[in-house]
Amino acid sequence: MRIQSNTTAFNVWSNYSQNLNRMQESMSRLSTGEITSTDNPAGIGISERMRAQIDAVQMARQNTENATSMIQTADAWLQKIDDQLSRMKELSIEANSGSISDADSANLEEEYKAMQDEITRITSKYTAAAKFNGLYLFRGGNGVAVNDGDTVETGSIAIQIGADVDQKITLDLVDLSVTNTNVIGSIHTYSYGDGTTVLGSSHDAVTWQSIIDSSMTDVTSKNLTGMLDAAIDHVSSARAKMAAQQNRLEQTNSGLLAYEDNLTAAESQIRDIDMAYETTQYSKYQVLTNAANAMLAQANQLPQNVLQLLQ
Repeated sequence: MRIQSNTTAFNVWSNYSQNLNRMQESMSRLSTGEITSTDNPAGIGISERMRAQIDAVQMARQNTENATSMIQTADAWLQKIDDQLSRMKELSIEANSGSISDADSANLEEEYKAMQDEITRITSKYTAAAKFNGLYLFRGGNGVAVNDGDTVETGSIAIQIGADVDQKITLDLVDLSVTNTNVIGSIHTYSYGDGTTVLGSSHDAVTWQSIIDSSMTDVTSKNLTGMLDAAIDHVSSARAKMAAQQNRLEQTNSGLLAYEDNLTAAESQIRDIDMAYETTQYSKYQVLTNAANAMLAQANQLPQNVLQLLQ
């Protein structure tokens, strides 16, 4: 019998301490739902890289969604421009009817000019109505206004659509401003003699400016119907290109969503705990801790037996 060193109590205390530490670790895991850095140091490193990638993919998805919203906004404005060009064509055909009066022609001209001015208001100058988050949608370039002069920066809009460096696509904005002198089509006319003999022909280029600049054409201008056909084709082509870009962005967004889902599942396998298993472990260590605590009390009573030898 020894009273200086109670080895039995020390052994029980050692087991009690180990069980208590394990129970506390289990409580920590249950409270966070994750392993700790000491549980799997290498796994934590892998998990952190995956988490950074997941966050980056989420931001890339947000970029694609914002770009899609921009294209949808542009398409809505293009629909209005299409509607107005169609109405302008109706007016040009009606104006060429010999059965209308001068007053009727004046009224047609008034409406035609209003359509031109409205398209100009939507697309042109720093007051252009068609904008998205400060970007001009129909002034060409990248839509960013420059500080010196009423123009926009050249180039295209670059959208970061991936989680890694230079994973970008470019979006091109169409220039429909009133100052755009680019040729958008041609009007071909012919004069014939007897049969199919061609006596002469003309091939006139059509610019976008000539369609919407109210100082260049009116409702009775020569070949106006053909010019408007070229303008309608031009706008329709712009809409088709934007729709193709939108489809690409939607496919990209779908791919990013699947990528993010797979990364999240892989990261969960490393970092997340099995709550059912951990609850079982916690219950086990809780019972063992309570039992060890009771045994420690009993072990501390053993040296009291020495007193019986002294009686």
